[in-house]
Parts: sequence; structure tokens; C-alpha cells
Amino acid sequence: MRAELKEHQAVEAAAMNFVKSVAEGNSTHAKKLFIDEAVLFGYLDGELEHGSIEQFYHNVDTVPGGENFKARVDVLDVEETLAVVRVLEEGWGGRIDFTDILLLMKMDGEWKCVAKAYNQNSNTIQKK
Repeated sequence: MRAELKEHQAVEAAAMNFVKSVAEGNSTHAKKLFIDEAVLFGYLDGELEHGSIEQFYHNVDTVPGGENFKARVDVLDVEETLAVVRVLEEGWGGRIDFTDILLLMKMDGEWKCVAKAYNQNSNTIQKK
């Protein structure tokens, strides 16, 4: 059964915690969104990152979004207890564009992220 529009809005509001953290270079907002057991998967400058969401917090806390950082949140699907969100990021750290997929679950009446997978746009990869 498709969720009501108010649920789509609640999912979008939850995902904005992700965007705020990245833009500000401060993981505090994201920690409201992700559960402690959340996982991360993606390639950053060609190196596979995977494991605990703590890696994401470290990245956010050490590299601010920058003044030209832009993001867009697209709520792709909301079911009764499951949501999928795409976040388009441009200019993170002044150079990187990402597409993030966030998997959210409704837990105790709140939308929480359980997994983050991302793609770094190939034209922004810096070889080491």
C-alpha cells in the first residue's frame, strides 16, 4: 500500500539531516538519521569504503561541503515501514559529485537510515 504524502514529507525531512551534516561538515545532524548499526558502501577516489557508518561521520567531520556545495533530495519510494531516498550532491569538498542511496526503515514511529550506498561521479575521481 502506498504511503500517504505526509510520510513522504517525513522521509524527506529525515534525509535533510544527511544534507545538513554534509553541507556544514558536522556529523551531528546525520547522527539523528542513522542507526548505530548502519552500514556504508561506495568508492571514494577509487578506493572501496565499506563497513560502519562511522566512516561517513569521519569523512563529514574532516571535509566540509564547501561554499559551492549543492544537494537535492529525491524520495523514490515510501512503503509502510520502508523508504528509499536518492541524494544528489555536487561540489563536496570543492570537487566531488556523489549520488547517494539511503535505505530508511520506520522504527518506533521515526524514519531511520540503516544503509548508505554511493557512487562518486567518475569525472571527479582523483587518482592517488
